[in-house]
Amino acid sequence: MAALKNDVKAFIVQALACFDTPTLVSQNVKQEFDIDVTRQQVEQHDPTKRAGANLAAKWRTLFEDTRKRFREETAEIPIANRAYRLRTLGRMAEKAENMKNMALTAQLLEQAAKEVGDVYVNRQTKNENPHDNLPPTRVQVDVVDARKPDADA
Repeated sequence: MAALKNDVKAFIVQALACFDTPTLVSQNVKQEFDIDVTRQQVEQHDPTKRAGANLAAKWRTLFEDTRKRFREETAEIPIANRAYRLRTLGRMAEKAENMKNMALTAQLLEQAAKEVGDVYVNRQTKNENPHDNLPPTRVQVDVVDARKPDADA
């Protein structure tokens, strides 16, 4: 396992800080620098992993700064915002309904329900009388044969 240059180490640390997997980082290092690094070697540059517990302070700082910036920038991406996704799904559902594409409309409505967390929830309105909301404890069904004349009549 050859020692890595600082630019390669910085690339690895920043990629890991952006939540790339060690396997993906190893592949990207091969493409970018034409250097073969193992997944285990990459993992040594992640201070959140046991293998990276002894990572030098300058790389740990770079990792933490990069991760913080990455998380802040992610919040600025419109599609990462639930309100944006719901507005877009709403527009798409309206357009699909106007086109009489009910299957697509149903899928979009289902996706919107998943987005807000109310997946397949059947909420019924409560009646004024609290006893009306209780499920029946006993149901009686009388089977009447319409072909027989009623004996009591």
